[in-house]
Amino acid sequence: MNTDSAAHRGAGREPHPFAGPRPTTGGPVRRTLLRTALTGAAALGTGLAAARPATAATPTRSAPPRPGTPGEAWRELAAGNRRWCTYRERHPHETPAVRRTLTTAQHPFAVVLGCIDSRVPPELVFDQGLGDLMTVRTAGEVLDEAVLGSVAYGVLELGIPLVVVLGHQSCGAVRAAVEAEESGGRLPAHIQYLADQISPAIDHGQEGDARIDATVDANVRLVRSKLVAEPDLAARITTGRLAIVGARYELTDQRVHRLA
Repeated sequence: MNTDSAAHRGAGREPHPFAGPRPTTGGPVRRTLLRTALTGAAALGTGLAAARPATAATPTRSAPPRPGTPGEAWRELAAGNRRWCTYRERHPHETPAVRRTLTTAQHPFAVVLGCIDSRVPPELVFDQGLGDLMTVRTAGEVLDEAVLGSVAYGVLELGIPLVVVLGHQSCGAVRAAVEAEESGGRLPAHIQYLADQISPAIDHGQEGDARIDATVDANVRLVRSKLVAEPDLAARITTGRLAIVGARYELTDQRVHRLA
């Protein structure tokens, strides 16, 4: 190889514009290019932001008014039960703000007279929260002076427009009353008092479990009829300010349906 010839050919060639050592990552050329790119991107972003219409702030929703009529109150309970039995509960009115408000006053919209059965808590099966319901619970929805006074307090003093007598499938108190009558035996302690109050509702046209099931419904209607006959409550029913309804809760599908 002729080194002189090679040197001669290279001597007259201009260096390539990209020849020579590359700038390091932190070198001045890289930093200059990066600053230029960022400045351009920022300017572009500013232009897009200026061109984009401003988004209106989402207004805060105020809480809906409490039901004020018997019909409104029943519809609210029915809607809550639909949420409950489809596993879409809202668990309303439990916030710190609601709790603070309830320290000074309460405005429940329904009285629920239900059984003491642990499987049928009214606030849950109707998906209601603090301050929504006034609940009175006795085995088999049995009435006595204390229960009558409690219901009357809710209606007359708090202006509640709806009373619900809520029975339920597989009620133990009803079963005890039916079986005690069939056997002729007496139940222990004060449990016999419960059986005596439920006994007039026993459906003798049915047998076995069908008798117990039918008596659950008949007992709800019996208790409702006693409440409707109370003079102070009857006066409000006549003027449309109060409704007293009977209903039944099914353990199998968690639905409440109206009986009367």
